[in-house]
Amino acid sequence: MLNTFTEQLTRAGQEIEHESFAIVDREAGPHNYFADQWPIVRRMIHATADFEFNGLTRFHPNAVAAGVDAILSGNPIIADVEMICVGLSRPRLAHFGVAPHQFISDEDVIAQARAMNSTRAVQAMRKAHQRGLINRGIAAIGNAPTALLEVVRLIREESARPALIVGMPVGFVSAAESKDITRALSDVPWIVTQGRKGGSTLVVAAIHALLALAETRRQTLPSKP
Repeated sequence: MLNTFTEQLTRAGQEIEHESFAIVDREAGPHNYFADQWPIVRRMIHATADFEFNGLTRFHPNAVAAGVDAILSGNPIIADVEMICVGLSRPRLAHFGVAPHQFISDEDVIAQARAMNSTRAVQAMRKAHQRGLINRGIAAIGNAPTALLEVVRLIREESARPALIVGMPVGFVSAAESKDITRALSDVPWIVTQGRKGGSTLVVAAIHALLALAETRRQTLPSKP
């Protein structure tokens, strides 16, 4: 059954994508991911041609189900940078009524970061929480470790409850540590990449995979009378 809303729009595009996924499956070889987790890892490998994500990608036990439920409920996506919002397919998001948000370049965010000697990413996450977007939303972090650390702080200190954290910041300062801290969360689901590797491209790939899984779930739900 094709995900007509979450696949490539042309048959040629679909064939290329399916062949690419088949190549990833063959070359990746054995893996320890569950059936609902592998499509996410596979799409991340497809987006980067980096097979190390077969092993570097880690899942909270409830992560995939929580992400799919959030998408089917039309809950928002809160990104740390504009690149994630630009990379996500607007038609696919609109199909589920999901809206992406990012505040990294807002003037008030910049001013607050300067006043408090913090980062824009921290203040952007605080603004999202103040607007009620973090709770039940998908926190999508692909660039700034400080954004991921702030989401964890909001969970621990201000009772924020995102439906899912996709935490894949890239870099050398606090990137690996921020993901290790996220993995310590037991009551909020997460998908993270271990170590320094990450990036907005990976977050976009993971969310697109969740959108496809959500469409598969929607197609298998019984029709309402």
